[in-house]
Amino acid sequence: MTTTVRIPAGWPATEDQARAVQDELRGRVVLDEVGPPPGTGRVTGVDVAYDDERDVVVAAAVVLDASTLDVVAEATAVGQVPFPYVPGLLAFREIPAVLAALEALPCAPGLVVCDGYGLAHPRRFGLASHLGVLTGLPTIGVGKNPFTFTYDEPGAPRGSASPLLAGEEEVGRALRTQAGVKPVFVSVGHRVTLDTACAHTLHLATRFRQPETTRHADALCRRALKATAA
Repeated sequence: MTTTVRIPAGWPATEDQARAVQDELRGRVVLDEVGPPPGTGRVTGVDVAYDDERDVVVAAAVVLDASTLDVVAEATAVGQVPFPYVPGLLAFREIPAVLAALEALPCAPGLVVCDGYGLAHPRRFGLASHLGVLTGLPTIGVGKNPFTFTYDEPGAPRGSASPLLAGEEEVGRALRTQAGVKPVFVSVGHRVTLDTACAHTLHLATRFRQPETTRHADALCRRALKATAA
């Protein structure tokens, strides 16, 4: 089932308005909870896909059994892109559709894994943190590149990690999920520590560089986007 998303009333229309929202919500991020143990309960991947010609965004949420990594539920949502493309403000393009997909799930999502960033963000408030504050759910970000941050290459074995740095501040970790394969970049979103976030990422990335949550959500939102074009 695909939910149709309307742009929420009062949604930021300008960069200044969006940054003001980030400033207001950033103080609500919870950093002192360990978070759910890896391999327990449910874990949900969220991702989005765009059709720029039609100004359409599709979000997918896919729930996995955290112990077996079997898919137990999924939902999609489609709507108009609610905000222009501005680096550092991508959450304002994605949040309404992602929230709608999560709300359409028939079960509680558990930990949510975003294809992106949480604290590893220029304003320390990426999609994972934004989503966590709005929903109250534990969230982490697992990105494909280091964004604007620096890191030393982790060791070659699976599980090797090195700090992702903004100057001297550790905003996340470069984590090797498969031996000899490029690392992913893990950051805290909300209600999870960085150690727990990395442990979840390793548990979820059993065979490939990306966590299974992201792989499933990416595939589903691409299929749903194709269906909207048809």
